[in-house]
Amino acid sequence: NPPPLVTCAKLGDNGDIASVTPNATRAPQPADGQDPPGTTANATRAQAGTYQCRATNAHGSAVRNVTVAVEYGPAGVTVRALPSANVTRGSGFTVECGAEALPPPSYSWALPSAPNARLAADNRSVTVSGATAANRGVYTCTAVNRHGRRAGSVVVRVDESWLVVLVALGALGGVTALGLAVAGGFYLKSTACKKGEYNVRDAEGSSEAACLHRQRDNRGDIFGIQLTQP
Repeated sequence: NPPPLVTCAKLGDNGDIASVTPNATRAPQPADGQDPPGTTANATRAQAGTYQCRATNAHGSAVRNVTVAVEYGPAGVTVRALPSANVTRGSGFTVECGAEALPPPSYSWALPSAPNARLAADNRSVTVSGATAANRGVYTCTAVNRHGRRAGSVVVRVDESWLVVLVALGALGGVTALGLAVAGGFYLKSTACKKGEYNVRDAEGSSEAACLHRQRDNRGDIFGIQLTQP
């Protein structure tokens, strides 16, 4: 007495005064059904923090701090696959979810049904080991608190192209092996038989060879054999 002049200021991170309310006010008791002076109709997240109020009259002053928390629903939901949303078959990956909210939100998931998917204890992530085709699809995370809900999604693709390559290589290998076998057989039939020892009687009676001549030297009889086309 007399009623004090009251001013309030928001403190910065280092404790210094960051901002001051536009008008200093006295502190009369509000009438029933009316907001007290200085009330904000729509609080924003920027208004959260610690405020310092000072009351002053002709006889002195008093200071008190008050911390204001502004609650809000989930915002900025992020869903990401690590190390990548493009996964190689047989490898592992993790899908993580995060959201800004006060109070902190709870999380739930909608994801492809697969036995190798495991949820973390806090439900903020899903871990998959030994990825298969069953793990590809949309992973949707929903963050919820008492002020609302928000969802985010990511599409995971399981790359099986290496299997196609292996199958193609296998098929190519099979064709190549068959080709080599045919070529080898042709070579053995058309070339290998031109070298080595022959049974003259068999050559004379064969449709693939004919005895041309016979001569004698110190090594014995030498026969000339002509091979026909196979």
